[in-house]
Amino acid sequence: MEYLSLQNIAVAYEKNTILKDFSLNIQEGELISLLGPSGCGKTTTLRLIAGFLEAKDGKFMFKGKDYTKMPVNKRNFGFVFQSYALFPHMTVFDNVAYGLRLRKVGKAEIGKRVLAMLEIVNLKGFEKRFPGELSGGQRQRVAIARALVIEPDLLLFDEPLSNLDANLRVNMRVEIRRIQKQLGITTVYVSHDQEECFSISDKVAIMNKGIIEQLDAPANIYKYPATEFVARFIGFNNFINIGSMKQDGNVITLEGEGDVRLQVIHRSGHPITDAMKGAIRPDDLIVLAEGELKVFTDSRPGGLNGAAGKEAGAIAGPIGGLTSEELAAGWNMIPGRIKISTFLGRSYQYVVETALGDFTVNREMEQPFERGTAVKLVLPKEKVVLVRAEA
Repeated sequence: MEYLSLQNIAVAYEKNTILKDFSLNIQEGELISLLGPSGCGKTTTLRLIAGFLEAKDGKFMFKGKDYTKMPVNKRNFGFVFQSYALFPHMTVFDNVAYGLRLRKVGKAEIGKRVLAMLEIVNLKGFEKRFPGELSGGQRQRVAIARALVIEPDLLLFDEPLSNLDANLRVNMRVEIRRIQKQLGITTVYVSHDQEECFSISDKVAIMNKGIIEQLDAPANIYKYPATEFVARFIGFNNFINIGSMKQDGNVITLEGEGDVRLQVIHRSGHPITDAMKGAIRPDDLIVLAEGELKVFTDSRPGGLNGAAGKEAGAIAGPIGGLTSEELAAGWNMIPGRIKISTFLGRSYQYVVETALGDFTVNREMEQPFERGTAVKLVLPKEKVVLVRAEA
């Protein structure tokens, strides 16, 4: 049985539908992040779980009980707001103790639990300070301690790090993950920051227009996006329209526009449909000048390291998981021309104009390609991901 289950939820503001037929299941002890662009419904989902919003349709089950119409004050949930929402006239101790006092907990028990929680969030000795005397990160930890001290059944975060500077955000997300793991509390976390969500979550739900496009472990989403939207959102900005496909086990042969032939190793497990695109990251494309494509087979005496290879300046296969023979036959290779060259520090970023459109590719090199240089793009067969195309 799921610890938390949203079943076919619908939420609308006036005539605008925010969530439609929305479902999400969370297991006990998991940290699930809701990630997506502004307006995708992630904060609405969090507020619905908290009880600040009521669903028009659907059911919210929590620990086997129907929470669909459960009042906010009857839900033992901790909520960490984006703005911290600390009382400026109260000390750190009193801010953290606030929820316990509302619950009529005894004075001795309050003191014990508040001090224990301040130690967990590394604020021991800060009991008598006021919020105005604290840094942003310290105020955030007070807010987390206040949410946790009531011993909630569920912890909710609404973009808690958005008001902090970059370095502090990195430190705080490490702290949040440490505390969550230490206490084993089930957590729902909302953010628009991909790196933040990927670094702290057991699973990430990528949301778009009120639906979940993909729910999976961060590494799986990063390597194997299921849809074109997810791929674009996490950094795949090179896409290939597919004319036809032929599958042989996990090897898929694609034919694209302009007689482009590709072999793809399909490892994601996502179903193959008629409406698919190939996707690849800029860092995974290989861009080579025409002279670099004099390929020597592995069986040629001396190979790349031999005299003949050095004299020709050749690159021996395999390149990008392709054998020399495959490269020589033109597999997974697109001719193009450098359109734009941009220096990024450690690497150059190129926009390469091809018959399939423009491709963005990053390459570390001392001497950059000049604009107009004829090149070949090599698409490693294990780096091209098949995604469901947007309608």
